[in-house]
Parts: sequence; C-alpha cells; structure tokens
Amino acid sequence: MTQHVFLAGRLVPEAEATVSVFDHGLLYGDGVFEGIRVYGGSVFLHDAHIDRLFESAKAIHLEIPMSPAEVKAAVEQTVEANGVTDGYVRLVVTRGSGALGLDIRKTANPQVIVIAADIALYPKELYQSGLKLITSGTIRNHPAALPARVKSLNYLNNILAKIEGFAAGAGEVLMLNHVGQVAECTGDNIFVIKRGVIKTPPLDAGILAGLTRAAVIQLAKRRGLEVREEAMVRHDIYTADECFLTGSAAEVIAAVSLDGRPIGDGKPGPITNDLLADFRALTRGEIEVDLS
Repeated sequence: MTQHVFLAGRLVPEAEATVSVFDHGLLYGDGVFEGIRVYGGSVFLHDAHIDRLFESAKAIHLEIPMSPAEVKAAVEQTVEANGVTDGYVRLVVTRGSGALGLDIRKTANPQVIVIAADIALYPKELYQSGLKLITSGTIRNHPAALPARVKSLNYLNNILAKIEGFAAGAGEVLMLNHVGQVAECTGDNIFVIKRGVIKTPPLDAGILAGLTRAAVIQLAKRRGLEVREEAMVRHDIYTADECFLTGSAAEVIAAVSLDGRPIGDGKPGPITNDLLADFRALTRGEIEVDLS
C-alpha cells in the first residue's frame, strides 16, 4: 500500500510529500514535533501530545496554522488512511520557507506534517534481557540555551551521543547535564529503583517532560510505590536495584548495566516488569491514569 502523508492540509502520496529547500525546519532545525504511539487503532495520549506540541511552538514563537482540534483530526485521518493499527505517528511543524538567514520575520507558510507508520525502536528480545548503557561524553544541551521542555527539530545533541553508543555497542546512552547530574538518555527518560523507592531526575535537570514518564509515575503511585523526582548522579544508577527507561517509542524497557557495571543482578527487575505490564494494560484501555 502506498504510504500517505498529511501535508499542506491534505493527504498526499509519500512521493509527493515535499517541502521547500528554503524551509527553516530543514535549514536550521527550526520547528517542533511529537512522536505518538497508536495502539489498537487508537492514538495514545492524543490530547496530551497535542497540548505539548502547541506549548513547544509557543515557546519558540511559532504559530501553528491549524487549531488543536484540526491537528488532532489530521493525525487521526493519517492513521486511518495508512491502516496503522499498532504503530507510530511523527507530527512535525516547521517554521516554513523564507530567506537565508535567521530572521523568522522573513519566513512564511509553516508546514504541518503527519507521518504514520510502523516502528520497533528496540528488538523484542531486549524487553526480556534489558539494555546495556554507557555514559556519553556529550552532555545534554544547557537548559538556558535550548530548553529540553521544547521538543524541537534540532536533535544533533542526542545524535552525537547516540553515535558514541553505536561505537561502543551499547543499546542506549546516558547523558549528563551541565553540572554532571543525570539528565536522560538520547530518546528516553530514566528511572532507578532502590529498596522499593523509584527515583527519576526532575524537570529542572534539563530533561524532556515525557508523557510516558508522567504516565509511568502515575502507574507506580497507583501501585502504592513511592516516586521521588530529585537530582541523580551516576552513582545512583550504579548502585540501584533496578533501572528502566521510558519513552513514546521505547515504552518501558529495563536497563541492566551502565558503563560495564551491572545494575542490580544484571536482569530486568520485578518492579520494572510490573510497571511494563501495567503500561501495556494502559495502552489497551484496561486501566486509566490522569495526566492533567
């Protein structure tokens, strides 16, 4: 089946889904996006993703040329047109085309792009065996320079760290912030568990306000588990009983070592497995969480 992409207000075949070479999204990474999962034909946490998209756009002074309801409808239309039952949506808004240079006043016609397709971020077996992590020498962008709360098109920071992971044969890469604290991985938020208490970096550590992160925090509290959002260093991961990552594409996946040091017994832990089971139940609509 031919892939169809939503672009310029309508669905077009993939081969016709083109933007100008003068679009500032291409030239300067000037735009925002959301990665959204689809389960059973339903778009997961749809309203929360749309809200975050518009917040990111507002933060960079980008006016999206559609209402939230129209963008939501475009996502659903694209999912249906491509027959995606369990998959992934990439929702992108670019600044639009303009003159060379950084002056956004010389840009026009921001582009809203929706792509719906299948995805498998990690092989299935890694959800049973867990990921091996290394620490990147590339730190997370300073939050005063490029706030992680803005889900922008500029992912070079994350890509440079990911390259280090590929070279080392690691499944994912831990990134520290500008003061040496744990921030997040290249595409996932991170949690540790010690003596039954769950700990994750706070938003002011320079991390994305992940929606899967927020959902898992609520799932943990639903189980009566204590969750602390506080500063972490690598020592907290090295000495943890369990560790796991969360993200729209990754979902919930255990991390079993960092920099060659096993985490806990070097296997996915029971609390991680419980939260993964709860998350999958959430995606099937069997349980609910409140992210408001």
